[in-house]
Amino acid sequence: MDNLSETVYDIAVLGGGPGGYTTAFRAADLGLKVCLIEKEPVLGGVCLNAGCIPSKTLLHGASVIEEAREAASFGISFPNPSFDLESMRNNKEQVISKLTKGLEVLRKGRKITLITGKGFFTDKNILSVKTAEGEQRISFRNAVIAAGSETFRLPGIPEDPRVWSSTEALTIPFIPQRLLVIGGGIIGMEMAAVYNALGSSVTVIEMTERIIPQADADLVRPLFLTVRKKYRAILTGTKVDKIETTPDSLKVFYTGQKGPDSGDFDAVLVSVGRIPSSRDLGLKEIGIESDEKGFITVDSQMRSSVPHIYAVGDITGGPMLAHKAVRQGKIAAEVIAGKDSRFAPVSIPSVAYTRPEIAWTGITEEEAVRSGIDFEKGSFPWGASGRALSSGSPLGVSKALFDKKNGRLIGAGICGLNAGELIAEAVLALEAGLTAADIGRTIHPHPTLSETFAFAAEIAEGTATDILQDTEETGRSG
Repeated sequence: MDNLSETVYDIAVLGGGPGGYTTAFRAADLGLKVCLIEKEPVLGGVCLNAGCIPSKTLLHGASVIEEAREAASFGISFPNPSFDLESMRNNKEQVISKLTKGLEVLRKGRKITLITGKGFFTDKNILSVKTAEGEQRISFRNAVIAAGSETFRLPGIPEDPRVWSSTEALTIPFIPQRLLVIGGGIIGMEMAAVYNALGSSVTVIEMTERIIPQADADLVRPLFLTVRKKYRAILTGTKVDKIETTPDSLKVFYTGQKGPDSGDFDAVLVSVGRIPSSRDLGLKEIGIESDEKGFITVDSQMRSSVPHIYAVGDITGGPMLAHKAVRQGKIAAEVIAGKDSRFAPVSIPSVAYTRPEIAWTGITEEEAVRSGIDFEKGSFPWGASGRALSSGSPLGVSKALFDKKNGRLIGAGICGLNAGELIAEAVLALEAGLTAADIGRTIHPHPTLSETFAFAAEIAEGTATDILQDTEETGRSG
């Protein structure tokens, strides 16, 4: 089978992850004839099938185990938590299956053509797709590249079933007695939390000076204080030199602040970042410009250097986050449909679903200092929050940064229980251009964790009554 389809599609979307299927769905809703090309047998991309959704499902299970272990502080006793590994795997797959089936219903309801296979450009208006039945060529007026990203593999790392990427770790091949996580970023720390809860003795090696280096140090500190008590070791400022395989273990050699060292592990998770999936797409042949790392260059309307070909999501660089890809996908579809839409968010929030969670948005405090921005900061410790204390979650902080020139919020961060949910208020406040007074005078329900963000704003404004701002010793008890 090697034919050029008779149909000329208004838009061909290459990639069925969050950015791709959102583009396709929005374009169909706007009346365009859409073809969606996905290499895997189901939609959802890495996020749904091997990333966000399976990791959060496992993290929830890990959190339940941890909560059961910590219940004694509330006077509640449980037997030592046990788990059935196969049941955990099945539950994860059931969640994924339900969501992928839902996407298929949404696609069919919109009458979007789906072609399963590996797609690549052979012309500025033609995509070739290698399918199980042969090669098929698709004609289009516009195209959107949403091919996503893939894990970066450290050079020199041996091929061994005990050396995992995050994708492999999410299948839970087995529970290693000794697990090494190379990379203390968001994904590495999330997977460390899962395996620690399931019984692994976890060591984390991070090349920079702290775990989750994207976030401010004061946001990371509550997490660090928590996990250093649970994990075998957290080695920051440390670089892995080589890994040797033996029948009984993986011997890892590394160099840290105290010099060279080594350790034996039963499994190693390599989580050191992702790279764009831009190879073998035929981009260079049709004149699509990309940077030295392979990220496609786009403007605010998601156009590439070829005006009728767009790109969204991880492949465009910047934060590799599903919610960014979704927004970009809607922009691309709307622009193709003739709308004057642009991707110009004030902020894109980030979340580490660790325990405690860390979330931040806008300019970080460290970025503000480096840029010479004159700002006012309000930082509220969760040890002074009645809700945090009653929830057994006193180790946390909420902070907000305000520009001294206009009083508007420029950045915010939260570390603590449900920080990923709480940060949404800060994102909305940033987009709306709110000031400390606007946030502080908005009545928040009491007692809630959401109050802590309002308290941070009041501290910045100088109106806080729930804390002694000099000593930070007093909290609301009612």
